[in-house]
Amino acid sequence: MNTGILYAALAFFLWGLFPLYFHAIGEVPPLEILAHRMLWSLLFLALVLTVRSQWRWLPQVLRRPRVVASFAASAVLLTANWFFYIWAVKNGHVLDASLGYFINPLINVLLGLLVLKEKLRRGQWLAIGLAALGVAWLTWQAGQPPYIALVLGLTFGGYGLLRKTAALAALEGLAFETIILFPLALAYVLWLGAHGQNTFINAPDDGTRWLLAAAGPITAVPLLLFAAGARRIPLSVLGMLQYMSPTMQMLLGLWIFHETFDPARLAGFVVIWSALGVYMAEGWWTSRQNLSAQAG
Repeated sequence: MNTGILYAALAFFLWGLFPLYFHAIGEVPPLEILAHRMLWSLLFLALVLTVRSQWRWLPQVLRRPRVVASFAASAVLLTANWFFYIWAVKNGHVLDASLGYFINPLINVLLGLLVLKEKLRRGQWLAIGLAALGVAWLTWQAGQPPYIALVLGLTFGGYGLLRKTAALAALEGLAFETIILFPLALAYVLWLGAHGQNTFINAPDDGTRWLLAAAGPITAVPLLLFAAGARRIPLSVLGMLQYMSPTMQMLLGLWIFHETFDPARLAGFVVIWSALGVYMAEGWWTSRQNLSAQAG
């Protein structure tokens, strides 16, 4: 259990540092970063799978069109999530990005209701209602909905929904998604090179090249740690740890990138944090009641 907590905490800690990485390659356009992230991730994952002799799943998956279609859809959602997150960080919206991952668990509950026809308990309805109130407040204060947070929350929630019933584990699933995305990423990088716009080639120093190449392990290592941790600890503990990443991102947005966080905006965040508190407390109470019923 302690090892599992360590693995999961390291994964969320590394994800929480992502804004620093994307800020360090600020001269690279978001779409090019996304393409390099796909290319180098596949290279890194291919090395890991080769070392582990773990390729036997691929021919079987390719013979199942429905599985391929499912992973193509999850790859599109993952790509959209990655792109909007990179764009948000590079354009001074780290706080909005962190909000997207704060509301993600509640979006997961809502998607479970709408798509999987799951029944919600009273506490879950209350949490969703509070979150909706917080989003409405932020919309009224800003004159527009918090689009970045909603897009990030919805794309990652949709991605999680597809992966919930996926036929592959985390490592193989991410590898297959990057295999699907690889031709598009490679074509875009080659197109940039043909037009003299490839930052990897044109960068004045090797630092940028190394940072782009590091996108592979930077993407894959936290996922592998997360998968290892998730197998060793209860889901309730994992759910508590997941708020480490958006909290770190929010603090980076405030302390490092000096984004504005006026009292009106803070009030909206507080309402959404209250919704998360209700959601976690309700889950804890329900699990305790179930354990008591089983013991009785």
